[in-house]
Amino acid sequence: MRSHSPDENPAPRPVGSRSVDPRKLRADDLRYLLAVSRTGRLVTAADALGVDHTTVSRRIAALEKSLGLRLIERGAEGWTLTDIGRAVSENARVIEEAIDRVVDTVAGQDPPSLHGTVRVSAPDGFGTVFATPALVRVRRRHPRLQVELITATRQLALRPSGFDLALVIGVPASSHLVTEHLTDYALGLYASDDYLTRYGRPETVAELREHPLIFYIESMLRVGDLDIERHLPGMTPSFSSTNVFAQLEATEQGAGIGVLPAFLAQRTRLRRLLTDEIDIRLPITLAVRREAVTHPAVRALWTALRHEVAERADELLPE
Repeated sequence: MRSHSPDENPAPRPVGSRSVDPRKLRADDLRYLLAVSRTGRLVTAADALGVDHTTVSRRIAALEKSLGLRLIERGAEGWTLTDIGRAVSENARVIEEAIDRVVDTVAGQDPPSLHGTVRVSAPDGFGTVFATPALVRVRRRHPRLQVELITATRQLALRPSGFDLALVIGVPASSHLVTEHLTDYALGLYASDDYLTRYGRPETVAELREHPLIFYIESMLRVGDLDIERHLPGMTPSFSSTNVFAQLEATEQGAGIGVLPAFLAQRTRLRRLLTDEIDIRLPITLAVRREAVTHPAVRALWTALRHEVAERADELLPE
């Protein structure tokens, strides 16, 4: 028999337009919906559940058929939950947590440890330097928790999927997210001693135009707050990369003057330039999908990230 794809489901009925027989619902199918809500990919969800992607597709299709409603749909970056899908997923977490508590009870574990998989999205620099230590600290206390960190400097979609918790530059605009301003961080101009010896040190913004700039690839940048035109009008990077660590390396190699986060540049021997003229401050927002807000593991990681930022504020905003 051919497997049933979620795309083949009939158009969703209005919520409340029909009754649902609970006897036809399989609670285990809800685990599959939760996995897709976290990953945004059928294949990735399948790997997390130890099955193949056709099984995930079939089980979600069966759940949709039982409910008579569309729960997931294709988005620009994979599968995303519909509004009713988010509501169903939020309630399904209770079942997942109950199963985890049963496992703890049988194992005689008291207090219960955190379980399951939590996916975190963060910019590559901030995710590596600040998010990783916070996530590792939680993992040490809860070894049965699986934490996945995706590093990408991007803007969140209006219907975000593929993560439980995200750290983003700027302020995302989506009613599907619970957001909190986590911190601001500073960017400045940096150059190596070798570069300054060879090409001289710019003393004004006008002189800066005579030097090659290192920053993000403008045509591929999805974060408006990082638009170079906002901070250095009329300037175009000569060396560009989507990865801030490549930008850092190019600056250390003397390829030009880098526009870099202070928390990365301060770990090197790079020299800060035009400190008074160019001092860029950008916000980091912590965003959680509404259906994940009450999840204990998500809350634990949220708290750990707050603590990490508070303890290391001088790195983010140096004097």
